[in-house]
Amino acid sequence: MKTAAIFLINGFEETEALTTVDILRRGGVVATTVSLMGGLEVVSKNKIHVQADTMFDDVKERDFDMIILPGGTLDIKNHEGLQELVKKYHAEGKNIAAICAAPAALGRAGVLAGKTAVCYPGLESHLTGARIGHNIVETDGNITTAKGPAVTPFFALKILEILEGKAMADEVAEGFLIPLVYNR
Repeated sequence: MKTAAIFLINGFEETEALTTVDILRRGGVVATTVSLMGGLEVVSKNKIHVQADTMFDDVKERDFDMIILPGGTLDIKNHEGLQELVKKYHAEGKNIAAICAAPAALGRAGVLAGKTAVCYPGLESHLTGARIGHNIVETDGNITTAKGPAVTPFFALKILEILEGKAMADEVAEGFLIPLVYNR
């Protein structure tokens, strides 16, 4: 069974975090929400209080198949422990995904050099070293990035495809009714 860690910091975009968790769990991925705050409770951009599954210090040594950074705030790029984890995963060729403002954390970590990446429009200057892509979701090697809240299902389905294969991603997309509105 594949595993993913989704990191939450105050101000996170709830759609990007929780829809991703939902889609991954529907596809059989063990998706663990991880608080980057002082306790399990994390407050979203729109003041929704969410209780994470665990704390950063409790999982920083665990080996996930993918780490995922939802956006909503640039503050995620300033968490030093997460910066080190991103660098470690990249050095080991492990999967990393970020959406909206969160690709800025990848830019700060220096893992986007020569990679095609996207982020929330207007934040491209934070994608240090990246080639700016044109798709709503871009995967280049071990890094997947996406533009923002409205594209979250497609971001999550791409992650699911990477972790569990296209057949599982297509099955979950069908259950979400995505083929009715978007032919990916």
